[in-house]
Amino acid sequence: MAKPSWTGRPTETTPSANTIAVPKLKETHTGDTLCDPSRKVKLPPVTIPDSAISFALEPKAKGDEDKLATALVKIRDEDPTITVGRDPQTKELLISGAGQLHVEVAVARLKKRYKVDVVLHEPKVPYRETITVAAESTARHKKQTGGHGQFAECKIRMEPRERGAGYEFVDKIFGGSISQGYRPAVDKGIQEAAAAGYLSGNPVVDFQVVLLDGKEHPVDSSEMAFKIAGRKAFKDCMKQAKPTMLEPIMKVEVFTPEDLMGDVMGDLNSRRGRVQGMDTDDGTTTIRAAAPLAEMLTYSPQLRSITGGRGAYRMEFSHYEEVPRQLQEKIMAAAAKDEDEDED
Repeated sequence: MAKPSWTGRPTETTPSANTIAVPKLKETHTGDTLCDPSRKVKLPPVTIPDSAISFALEPKAKGDEDKLATALVKIRDEDPTITVGRDPQTKELLISGAGQLHVEVAVARLKKRYKVDVVLHEPKVPYRETITVAAESTARHKKQTGGHGQFAECKIRMEPRERGAGYEFVDKIFGGSISQGYRPAVDKGIQEAAAAGYLSGNPVVDFQVVLLDGKEHPVDSSEMAFKIAGRKAFKDCMKQAKPTMLEPIMKVEVFTPEDLMGDVMGDLNSRRGRVQGMDTDDGTTTIRAAAPLAEMLTYSPQLRSITGGRGAYRMEFSHYEEVPRQLQEKIMAAAAKDEDEDED
């Protein structure tokens, strides 16, 4: 059979089976089509598979943050199956890929090609907190330091909302017990306190605050005083409102050889997964399940071990659910330990 030849442009007898290398292409990216301007061709875009595993990464040297950001952009351009982003809640920089080996290869390229050495570790789980019963509190902030002092008092009621409903502030003050200009400060103080969390340092969500009453001083009151009073009222209510923790639940699809289905399902059950259905086609079983993100962070190497590298999976965020009580205590203890280490 004659060897295929490349003539500089595609012809009817030399289809896309040929592989070529073109150096020094500065403006091209994966998915671009290169063709003769007189015979324009647009090929279907490459399907980018979903990432299967994520790691948090940080540079070993503190001064390499900018260098790392530039290098990650180049890595992403070279390999679109690598995704990079910052978690808005945990503030960690995350790198995701098709598997652990895939991510490790990208990290090796960072070190060899761009001279950036990084540390990989499991990402933090973006837990949340919420309340389960209504509570009321009246909080006062009063401070006298010579000259003008600080004074503010507010009465609020906190009520739980449906999962995913978010935060709502309702002003139900009738009359002028608190001036209209000070009421947004109470709201701001509550939101700041909620963002810092109460049980484990994770944000409090899905609750309503009703501003019922309050007092002010003609000289000593200020926006700052009412913001502090709002924070105090929030913390007082949290003590009474039976707070609890929420965790992200992922929708998971696992693809495994049919003969290994039992082992895979057993492992999912051990990760607090709930199997919701399955299909078998041509010797491959697809298992659909819901599982906590906290239990799926190390799933990729375990699935590879169980299936001898023949299994695969994908997952995406589904919703938040309450964390089992016994696990909440462990999470809060770990958060308290991290806070003590940060203070040291």
